Amino acid sequence: MVVNHSTISRWAIRFLPLLEKVFRQHKRPVGGSWRMDDTYIKVGGQWKYLYRAVDKAGATIDFLRRAQRDTAAATRFSIKAMLQNAAPEKITMDKSDAHQAAMDGINKGRDLPIEVH
Repeated sequence: MVVNHSTISRWAIRFLPLLEKVFRQHKRPVGGSWRMDDTYIKVGGQWKYLYRAVDKAGATIDFLRRAQRDTAAATRFSIKAMLQNAAPEKITMDKSDAHQAAMDGINKGRDLPIEVH
């Protein structure tokens, strides 16, 4: 059987969100201490920023690929990770101003702020 590459692309667009939803339901709980960082990677010949969070055991909590490294992207990533997992007690992160500004904005609206190192 011969399958065209555009057919596979349509299948991916249609079924990957459904698979992600099922996989997230069976995901193990993460720890209360997170490490967050960002790096840049080359995707399709263009440089992109990869935001990543791991727990104390080294298991990946979440990741997000964005074209820009700014406060809006760091905030979006942090909120996305916290909505899909419980909010951590402590976050260790690099010296990025974007991450710090994002966490300051998130902590402003919380009764019990997240400890940031």
